[in-house]
This record gives sequence, C-alpha cells and structure tokens, in this order.
Amino acid sequence: MTSAAELVRDFVNTYDVEDDTDDLASPAELSVWLHERALTGPGDRATDDDLTLAVCLREGLRTTLTTGLPAAALQGAQQVLEEALRALPLRVRLTTAGPGLAPLAAGVRGGLGAIAAAVARAQADGTWRRLKVCAEGTCRWAFIDASKNRSRAWCSMRVCGNRTKTRAYRARQHRTRPS
Repeated sequence: MTSAAELVRDFVNTYDVEDDTDDLASPAELSVWLHERALTGPGDRATDDDLTLAVCLREGLRTTLTTGLPAAALQGAQQVLEEALRALPLRVRLTTAGPGLAPLAAGVRGGLGAIAAAVARAQADGTWRRLKVCAEGTCRWAFIDASKNRSRAWCSMRVCGNRTKTRAYRARQHRTRPS
C-alpha cells in the first residue's frame, strides 16, 4: 500500500520539469493515472475541467513543497492550491483506524480529493515535513527526505547535487581568476 506522502510525491512527479513530459497531458491520461492507483473506478472519465484542476493541485503542491522560495512566490502558489482544494471538498470520516478525511465527491473529483486527503494524512503522520522538491531549478522532482535531520536538498546528490555544486564551483573559479 502506498503511503500518503508517496501518493503526493507520485502525483507531483507526474510532470517532469527537466524532460518537459507530463503524464497528465490529457483528460484520458488523468483518468488512467487515477484508476491505476485505485482512486477512481474503471468507468470514471476525466473532463478538461478535471485536468485543469489536477494541474493546479499538482503545481500548487510542487511550489508549496519547494524550500527557500520568496514569500511572494509561495503566497501566489498557496492561493492557487487553496482554490484547487476548495473544489475538492472533504468530510471527516470515522473508522476503526481512527478519524480521517474522505472526499465528498465520487469519480475523478473524488480521486483528486483523495490526493488532498493524503496531504492531511501526511501532515498527521509526520511525513509532510519530509516531502520536498529538489533544489536544482532544472529538476524540481519531488522526493521524501529520509535523512535523519531532514537536510536533503536534492532528489539525488549524484545528479542534481553534483550539478549544483559544480556550477557553484565554476562560478567561484570564474570570479577569482585574474582578467
């Protein structure tokens, strides 16, 4: 079973910034993605409005998970995210496992609502603070920071961390070279 944080991470990663590829490029692809994760039934079909909502939710989450953003950029993203979340009403549900949130809607909106509910579950179980977006501007891949002190900045030190550090090194060398 996928954890709440993993579901949010996977949803954010439906768009690959570096390769400019989108797993949710059409309503049909959104329907398939949600169905593959058991968030919708086999007959549920997304509309263009559902796709627009999904992209707003995804990009709002990506920006919210990005550390070190200026307050103005973060505020704008949070407004977009809030609008998307308002379109996905949730209700409190009591189960033997305890209280949780469940989407009020069925179908695709319900599937997107389940992702919104996963945000609340990740906050409740402590994994929300471990969800991050890669600090490498050309990457922006979401990852779960499993480091002990939650200090990871890149999805991969080998790739993105190395790029960033190499770029910084070259910039320092360029500044210190005599003209």
